[in-house]
Amino acid sequence: MTPAAIPVPESLPAAPGVSNSDSSEPHSAIASLELRESANNGILQSVPRHSRKAVAMASLSTDRNGGRRIQFFDRADNRKAIRLGRIAIRAAESVRGYVDRLESALRTGAPIDAETLRWLANIGGDLHGKLARAGLCEPRTAAAVGPTLQEMLDEYIGGRTDLKEITRCRLSDSRRKLLAFFGAKKPVADVTPADADAFRRHLLALGLGDNTIRRQCGRAKQFFRWAVRKRIVAESPFADMKATNVQPNRSRDRFVSRDAANRVLEACPDAQWRLLFALARFAGLRVPSEPLSLHWSDVDWERNRFRIKSPKLEYRGDDKAVRWIPIFPEVKPHLEAVWEAAEPGAEFVITRYRDTNANLRTQLLRIIGKARVDPWPKLFVNLRASFATELQQRFPIHVCCEWLGHSALISQRHYLQVTDADFDKAAAPESAAQNPAQQPSKTVVLNRQAVNTADSQPQPTMTIANSCSVLHKRSTPLRGFEPLFSP
Repeated sequence: MTPAAIPVPESLPAAPGVSNSDSSEPHSAIASLELRESANNGILQSVPRHSRKAVAMASLSTDRNGGRRIQFFDRADNRKAIRLGRIAIRAAESVRGYVDRLESALRTGAPIDAETLRWLANIGGDLHGKLARAGLCEPRTAAAVGPTLQEMLDEYIGGRTDLKEITRCRLSDSRRKLLAFFGAKKPVADVTPADADAFRRHLLALGLGDNTIRRQCGRAKQFFRWAVRKRIVAESPFADMKATNVQPNRSRDRFVSRDAANRVLEACPDAQWRLLFALARFAGLRVPSEPLSLHWSDVDWERNRFRIKSPKLEYRGDDKAVRWIPIFPEVKPHLEAVWEAAEPGAEFVITRYRDTNANLRTQLLRIIGKARVDPWPKLFVNLRASFATELQQRFPIHVCCEWLGHSALISQRHYLQVTDADFDKAAAPESAAQNPAQQPSKTVVLNRQAVNTADSQPQPTMTIANSCSVLHKRSTPLRGFEPLFSP
């Protein structure tokens, strides 16, 4: 309940038989007091009349520039002001109510209610500092403020010993962006949902792509979700933020034709680069993680297949983390060439490009330029997608998903493409694109009689003819086709 001053009249009506003069002393004593209800326990407290200014409620006003300001009198009857800035009137009224509670509790010596204590603990450092300077609360100590943003991020990333090095690098990149925007010394508790929205707008102003912004905000959401579980903050400022999952950008899809792929293969500098490219385009491997994880012990030459271990799926605990795929004909000669050139006792299939500083994308762009092929976006992803599209046209969906190591839904959303060949096939004349099941049935000749295969069963004496020309070349007897009858 918001505390309110209850005025008492200067004089009270005299009781029956008692003159006002006889009761003037007690009434004057009562009249010299004002009653005030405590914000905590509802007990009426008496305050001397000379503190009339002090018992008035805190007032809220709006400056000419639109800023909100709360004014009140402290216990020494000094006017205090708390400037809130340009905020909504409802938010300002809410702060004024809590200021009333704090001032009333300090004046009466009553304990602060639990709701106000929770509010005081969760507000940002800026507002808390203004309240402390106004004498309404104690300044926050370093322990009360909690860890800074840099301390929280370092603790989280340092404690994730289960991360792959590439994942750690990506989290570190998100850490740098957060610190550059918020500052390393900003307390974690001071980051508000409005700050989270401002961070997203900052990324947009940097010119980053939609999926990059989604990924950065998703990692920020991941950091603060851990802070909630760690009891560093009560709630995450990124909790309500939508659009933090990466969405497929089909405008960057390109089908890499076999002709273009073969030209790039010819321009590769060595056998290992040719194998690396072939594994991406003609086997659908995820580059660089899956080819670099391939051991010679994973190759089963007798059964013409090899085992793929996916670090990406292994980290997630996916059942497709290990899969077997055929040694496709387009891959086999390049795999054999690398096998012949491998040193005795070699463990890994790809040995020359294992350095973490090796930028395979940059090198592939040089190779594509050398091959005089127009570069395509998402270099390695579109190679895998091109193979997935071809594979889907040859094998059932469950076989494709097993060999590619993803679900049917992921295949449809991220990989399968419409090619020029699909358009050509659809635009071809009906006779050329006719389904084999709709082809004209063949004609059989049985005892010189033409019989349609759909209406007869094969007989031991029948022969197959590709057309009806067999009948045209035979002379028809004068008696025709009717059977002979005895007279």
